[in-house]
Amino acid sequence: MGEPLLYVIAALGISIVLNILLKKIGISQIIGYILTGIIIVYAFDLSSAKDSHTLELVGEFGIVFLMFTIGLEISLSKMGSMKKEIFGNGFMQVAFTAIVVYAICVYIFGLDFHSAAIISLGFSLSSTAVVLSYLKSSKEIYSPYGQKSTGILIFQDIAVIPILIFIGFLTSGASEGVFEVLKNTLLSAVFVVGLLFVVGKKLMTWLLHFSASSELEELFMGSVLLIVICASLLAHYMGFSYSLGAFVAGMIIAETRYHHKVESDILPFKDILLGTFFVTVGMKVDMLLFLSNLHIIIGLFVFIFIIKTIIIYGVLRVTSQHVDSLKSALALSQVGEFSFVIFAVASMGGIIAEELVSLLVLVVIFSMVVTPFFIAKIGRIVEFFGSKEQIADDLSSLEGIKDHVIVCGYSVVGKFVVQHLDMVGAKYIVVDNSPKHVQEAKADGLEAYLGDASKSSILNALRAENAASVIVTLDNLEKKRLICEGVLKYNKHINLVVKVVSLEEKQKLSDLDITFVVDGKLEVARVLVERMLSCQLKYK
Repeated sequence: MGEPLLYVIAALGISIVLNILLKKIGISQIIGYILTGIIIVYAFDLSSAKDSHTLELVGEFGIVFLMFTIGLEISLSKMGSMKKEIFGNGFMQVAFTAIVVYAICVYIFGLDFHSAAIISLGFSLSSTAVVLSYLKSSKEIYSPYGQKSTGILIFQDIAVIPILIFIGFLTSGASEGVFEVLKNTLLSAVFVVGLLFVVGKKLMTWLLHFSASSELEELFMGSVLLIVICASLLAHYMGFSYSLGAFVAGMIIAETRYHHKVESDILPFKDILLGTFFVTVGMKVDMLLFLSNLHIIIGLFVFIFIIKTIIIYGVLRVTSQHVDSLKSALALSQVGEFSFVIFAVASMGGIIAEELVSLLVLVVIFSMVVTPFFIAKIGRIVEFFGSKEQIADDLSSLEGIKDHVIVCGYSVVGKFVVQHLDMVGAKYIVVDNSPKHVQEAKADGLEAYLGDASKSSILNALRAENAASVIVTLDNLEKKRLICEGVLKYNKHINLVVKVVSLEEKQKLSDLDITFVVDGKLEVARVLVERMLSCQLKYK
């Protein structure tokens, strides 16, 4: 490439113009970046740059920073609470999908063992970049289906490591025993994670504290970038993916008080590099091969879409509701970006034909291009398949109700709220997203419903437009904000009363037009003083 700076400027200009136009018609910017890659390749005849290692490395660091921000959301304690979503649902989804696709490849398409194994493992993965970008931007990541989807995606990213080891084992001709390979890999993984948590945590905390106390924003930002890159290089040096180190680093910082500042500061870098990744995806598109095999590519995509949707729905439906299971299944039905790595490594090792790899790469790209178009409409799709009827049946007794109070959440504070509402004789209904809390409320003889109060369909079924007030009692700030945004979007004139537990929470909700914000600590202080004034003075 003679003029690399020209290509960078052209890519920036094209992506900005395309994304502005696509934004106006409601299409994801991911499509704009992929189209930019296609345009750049054919406009400047850069077909030789498609396989550039440097370009792929820059693009891969988009995934690295995405995984770092995911780690910020998934602290060690939260990962422990999500072990069912990550290690239970995630393992079953990958295993069942790989087994089913392998059987189809061997017994229907007649492929050999190596090709069938590589394809089944590659197709078992979903797109972390596409799905999590949407879940984070739409804040659906905090919803039940978002948490289930995130858990499965985390396991898939972890599963890439043993998959690549397995491919290496096939490539090496089994010169080293499987047990020996697994043992060395496990020891390396324990070493990397242990080193990052034991030594790295102290270094990260010290570095962030030092840079934050300097009150120089660029120094703090430089420290964060240094942490991400060093953790990624350590993981890569030990034979793992760059993103594993970044993910662990994010989990460590999530346990510190710098969590929110790091997340807000790193966002622009993550988005820019993630955009670069999608540009490199677009550069891999061979338009002639794509057009000549369009029917095969679409057929394979539809086939894998249906297979994965059925399997993921079946896995989740055992322990989850129909709506959440179907939403997660549809969101994860595509093929992910790590499949590029799997197919490329297998091709370089000579265990799968290059012609087949080229076709598979186009299927993956087509899958990632199509996904942003329908992932934002998953709610409507699920409603079309019966969730509206389910809501109507569950909440049919609320027809005509008005001047009632909607209590969001039935944990400790929610229970005290309904007790006081009973004292004043107010009419109320309880809504909670936790089946356990709803069962507790019904056991207490209350009118309680299972649902996400941030969704307009639930608010409509609860007749929120006729409600006297909505009281939000949740502890989780993100879920609390989602409900407030949903309620105000549904009816900006509604009386919204929200409980907060700190000044920081109050500030983070200050941009919303909330009627009353009740500060728990402030109210406790006021009651303490009232009780003191009501006490009789004691004389010796």
